[in-house]
Amino acid sequence: MHAPTTRWKTRITTILRTTALSLLAAAAAVSVGTGPAHAADGDVAWTVRTASNSYGASRSSYSYSVNPGGTVDDAMVVANRGPVPLNLSVYAADGFTTDAGQLDLFTKDQKSVAIGAWVRADQGSVTIQPGKTAEVPFRISVPDNATPGDHVGGILTSLTQPDQAQGINVDRRLGIRIKLRVGGELAPRLSVENLHVAYAGTANPFGEGDATVTYTIHNTGNTTLSSKQAVSVSGPFGWLRTRAGEVPASPDLLPGESWAVTVPVHGVAPGVRLAATAILTPLLTDASGSITPLPVVRSTTHGWAVSWMLVLLVVVLVVVIVGAFVLKRRNRVRRAHRENARVEAAVKQALRAKEPRTD
Repeated sequence: MHAPTTRWKTRITTILRTTALSLLAAAAAVSVGTGPAHAADGDVAWTVRTASNSYGASRSSYSYSVNPGGTVDDAMVVANRGPVPLNLSVYAADGFTTDAGQLDLFTKDQKSVAIGAWVRADQGSVTIQPGKTAEVPFRISVPDNATPGDHVGGILTSLTQPDQAQGINVDRRLGIRIKLRVGGELAPRLSVENLHVAYAGTANPFGEGDATVTYTIHNTGNTTLSSKQAVSVSGPFGWLRTRAGEVPASPDLLPGESWAVTVPVHGVAPGVRLAATAILTPLLTDASGSITPLPVVRSTTHGWAVSWMLVLLVVVLVVVIVGAFVLKRRNRVRRAHRENARVEAAVKQALRAKEPRTD
């Protein structure tokens, strides 16, 4: 799980753009921090931080609680640490959770519907001389029909430079996270979906095997949530219960987002019918950074846990027993037939012995 104060690390995304003259590739790198962030490459270096004002000094990020229809005025401070003037674009974008469990921001050409649409900087670009700083004011205007709950994004500075060696445009982005909680009824909810269990036995017919439990955590509420996780499997009637090792907490999931989970469980007895249970403890973070655990969410599914080597041994044993029974029965029938033939021959011989002789 990445905490609200974790730094958002640099990523590279590639966008293909076609022009009338050529096909160019533009790569975008973003570093969006929860504190003062720094970008440096050769002669280009700049930092961003929150402004000190009535909302506080030395804030790690922007965090607000606003009712629908409300506004917020704040500012970002940008400093040029390099030896050359910088002309930076300024814009806002919505956030999303990556497959690596980290928060990223939409690129400028992607459509934002919340933070990226509600935040407007006083200027779309800023020019800063070497060694100087500039304060960039911005306003957040929350629509009257905004959905209650958490909305996460960021305000960014961007510098696009051509890379002649690679034949691409490198878009370097640096910004600060914005977390906005819109007033109204909060409904924090997580669900466990697509729960499945698979079992793999060992060559030892009486040995324990491994189970793999997979499921999807879905944030179906309107607040950002992470969760503690616990997974166990058991045989019929809860017998032979085996708990998985420590399962990492899920990352912060924004409303509507999902997170795929795969949990190995070792040392599982082949109890024929296996029950797998996933237990989540949702964790809600308030504006002050305090984390509150919510009621647990529990889900159970079933699957087969059969030792195929044991099944093979049972089949072989059954075949041997049936074969022995059939052979024994055949031998008994043959002995009966031989006895009947012997008796019949003896009777015939006795009858011939009693017949009168004629000279």
